[in-house]
Parts: sequence; structure tokens; C-alpha cells
Amino acid sequence: MEYSPQMKNRVKRIEGQMRGILRMMEEEENCKDVITQMSAVRTAIDRTMGLVVSSNLVDCVLEAEKLEKTDQKEIIEEAVNLLVKSR
Repeated sequence: MEYSPQMKNRVKRIEGQMRGILRMMEEEENCKDVITQMSAVRTAIDRTMGLVVSSNLVDCVLEAEKLEKTDQKEIIEEAVNLLVKSR
């Protein structure tokens, strides 16, 4: 699967947020503020996972269209399993 620049930029942004959280911890900032930032990172990861999984699902369906019925089912099941796992 090819990862879009948008996906990569999201991960880079999350990486920066994580460094910020570590810095906050090192500076012994307020627990509430640290948790707020952690929650933002979790949300960003969830949304990025959704983007990657949906893109993968589209790729799998397009690939399955080119194959025989028995192979189609396997590819689509794999994509759906990834979707379920991401939730």
C-alpha cells in the first residue's frame, strides 16, 4: 500500500505532540494538561488509523475486482478484519 503525504504528515504531527508531552512531563507540568494532550494524541492516532484502514479497504476492493471469486472473498475478509482490529 502506498501511504499518502497526508498520512505521513499526520504521523509527523503526532510525533511532535508526543515529544511535547514528554517535555511537559519532564517539566512536571499539571497532570490535567498532560492528560489533555495525551487524549489529543489518542484522537489523532484513531483518525489516522481510520484514514489508513479506509484507504487499504479501497485498495483491497479494487484488487479483488481483478481476481476470481474465491480470492476476492479472502482479500475482502482481510481488509474487514483490519477494519475491525483498528476499532
